[in-house]
Amino acid sequence: MKRILATIMLFLGGLSYSQTEINQNQIKTRTAKKLAKKFLRKQRIPGMAISVSQNGELIWSKGFGYSSKKPKKVVEPDITVFRIASISKSITAMALAKLLDDGVINLDESIYNYLPDYPKNNHDFNIRQLGGNLAGIRHYKNDNEYALNKKMSITEGLSLFKNDSLLFKPGSQFNYSTFGFVLLSEVIQKAADKPFISLVNDSIFKPLQMENSRAEISDEFISNKTQFYRKSLLKKPVLSSPVANEYKVAGGGFLSTSEDIVKFGNELIFPKIISQKALENITKPQRLITGENTGYGIGFSSVTTKKGTPKYYHTGGGVGASSILLVYPEEKVVITVLTNLTGVNMEEFGKQLESVFVD
Repeated sequence: MKRILATIMLFLGGLSYSQTEINQNQIKTRTAKKLAKKFLRKQRIPGMAISVSQNGELIWSKGFGYSSKKPKKVVEPDITVFRIASISKSITAMALAKLLDDGVINLDESIYNYLPDYPKNNHDFNIRQLGGNLAGIRHYKNDNEYALNKKMSITEGLSLFKNDSLLFKPGSQFNYSTFGFVLLSEVIQKAADKPFISLVNDSIFKPLQMENSRAEISDEFISNKTQFYRKSLLKKPVLSSPVANEYKVAGGGFLSTSEDIVKFGNELIFPKIISQKALENITKPQRLITGENTGYGIGFSSVTTKKGTPKYYHTGGGVGASSILLVYPEEKVVITVLTNLTGVNMEEFGKQLESVFVD
């Protein structure tokens, strides 16, 4: 009889704990929903998807607004496909980590070991520096480069910057550079002897079951892909001009859903396809020659929360897209926000969601 009573008490205790956890999540999601609606209205974002997981399981996934204003089509976080912009750099870093595990690439080797015909500069630089924005490769010169609508391969895209001088001695400064990731993707596909997009599909998207993730190909029809908007002079959302992102897929050319990106983020917490050592190589912040911490590993900003726990993240800003991915390995929380509007400051909203789900 005592055993039966003890079993019942344990069972009821477990129910009580589970119910408390459910209630806490409900409170969090209600708060987050209010913040999201306010953010959407204030920024005049046509459509947005937010997905949050804890312990590897979705605890909240919600669409706001419209993926298309005319005709009106609501955002659905499991199927609505957005441009993820520079979160693409995080995906590229994961592909690089996979090659590191496979012994195909060495982060501390010169890029010229893989691309001997790439124009020689006054200084050599290695793959780690390239992925950490320390190589001195320039970023976009102007809006014309940023929004270039010329379909090119990765190799063809190198022509935009390969003959330009480095901005500084590699390792001496930090300079965020999408073009640096174009060059990194060329290194990756040469080292692997496989097209970069195929490599990412086979080594990242398929094993992580990211079924709605792919490279954006100009003029290719994709069902459930959002329309892309920018703000007019009157601050109203209008359709963006077309852009060709094929050549810079590694730095800003992938498409995905918020739920797929949460799956990707969980790989940093519960690694399945890469080793812990490889993971550390892309998430550990790099340092300048002076010893100064850059706060950036390879494809991930690497900082700490208010509690002092690790936080890996990346924001994205592209034509018709503003995005953020936040990963908290100790709290086992992943937060993803994707929008279909250019020029939205995502970091502040990310901090608001962090205060709800992490703090």
